[in-house]
Amino acid sequence: MGSRKHNKLFNWLKNLFSSNPETVCEITQAKQLIVAIDRGGVPLNPAKVNDIARNLGLEVSRKAPVEETITRIRKALERTK
Repeated sequence: MGSRKHNKLFNWLKNLFSSNPETVCEITQAKQLIVAIDRGGVPLNPAKVNDIARNLGLEVSRKAPVEETITRIRKALERTK
C-alpha cells in the first residue's frame, strides 16, 4: 500500500547522502513535472519550476506566473519530440 512512498523516500535519502547522486537530465525532469501536474499535483515550489524551465533553455522571469511557465515547458517538450 505505501511501498511506493517508502521506495521514493528511500531513493531520495540515498541520493541525498550518496557521493554519486543520480543525475536526471533536464528533459526527464520536465517530463516528470508535467506528468505529476497532469495527475493532479500542484507545484509547490515555483523556483523549482523556473529552474527546470531554465535548464531547458527558456528565459523565465522570477515574477512569471507558474502556470505560464508550465505552459512554456509543455511547448518546449513538444518541440523535442
